[in-house]
Amino acid sequence: MEQKQPLALKEWAVTVNAILAGELICVMRKGGIHEETKKFELKAPQFLLMPAFEHQKEHLLKPAYQGRIVDTIKQHEIDPAVLNVEGYAEVIEDIEVYDEEQLQRIYEDHIWTEQFATERLKWKKTHPLHVLVLRAYKFHEPLSLTMKPTYSGCKSWITIEEQLRLGKAKPVLTDEAFNLKYEALKKHLQ
Repeated sequence: MEQKQPLALKEWAVTVNAILAGELICVMRKGGIHEETKKFELKAPQFLLMPAFEHQKEHLLKPAYQGRIVDTIKQHEIDPAVLNVEGYAEVIEDIEVYDEEQLQRIYEDHIWTEQFATERLKWKKTHPLHVLVLRAYKFHEPLSLTMKPTYSGCKSWITIEEQLRLGKAKPVLTDEAFNLKYEALKKHLQ
């Protein structure tokens, strides 16, 4: 990943961890409350995965992912002035979902409960729910950022203000494993 001032996608820490563990290859976005454009826009084809600790709620996660938020909070509380970024992602595809039938077909591909996914789809209903298919890479050594007020709040995109030296990273999934997950997701949408 080569950028002077990298862009980061802010996502629930529990989701970032699942992506970097190879469990998920997509996130669903509608936009943060404080988005400048009031809707989600893909601002870069690759970006850092910034863990967000605000608004994570166990009851909004499928049972397989419940119980993990506590660990993300504990890690963050060790030193709240430092934010560790463990990887980045490349967008393979931005799929726009407009209806509940389409959303239900990809239920097994995301982290949210059916009810929460439906609520997000219906929020700002003239705008689609973006399913970003991501190829994730994990840094050999996490990036340690100094937490800044501009990194907080309900927004999707953060411009990293400090100069970073991005280290080496490797894909969290092999090409074969990623392609299997991607093809399964695409099949669900047919």
